[in-house]
Amino acid sequence: LQILSKGELQVSDKERHTQLEQMFRDIATIVADKCVNPETKRPYTVILIERAMKDIHYSVKPNKSTKQQALEVIRQLKETMQIERAHMRLRFILPAKEGKKLKEKLKPLIKVIESEDFQEQLEIVCLIDPGCFREIDELIRSETKGRGSLEVLSLKDVEEGDEKLE
Repeated sequence: LQILSKGELQVSDKERHTQLEQMFRDIATIVADKCVNPETKRPYTVILIERAMKDIHYSVKPNKSTKQQALEVIRQLKETMQIERAHMRLRFILPAKEGKKLKEKLKPLIKVIESEDFQEQLEIVCLIDPGCFREIDELIRSETKGRGSLEVLSLKDVEEGDEKLE
């Protein structure tokens, strides 16, 4: 009973190696999914990310989640290659009273304003850095006391299709 309750399962070298390899691939997949080349706005391939991770000698930590490690990898890769989190496209609908005041507070968090419509309420479609989402959401909730709305139009803004070379 003591062995069952306090003992540890022995993991063979091959099993451990396979598990770490799988985590490495998972991290690369998450990074490829969340990031783009800032110049072309096109996603990177998983193989390219794996190669870049090997180049910076990234070692997988088996006790940390793959998502945490992926965000860490993105930070490290920024130093060696052109990589950036894909922007999120959002739409805010804010009541007219708070609209102007709130827009000034939101401006530093917004990367690109795509469209702005101000009739009986302020409607903004914009691109933001995914790291700012929670902050923007809390700001809109607290300032409008639940009357403003925030809608996610797309989780990542990327260019699709073929690229033409001239």
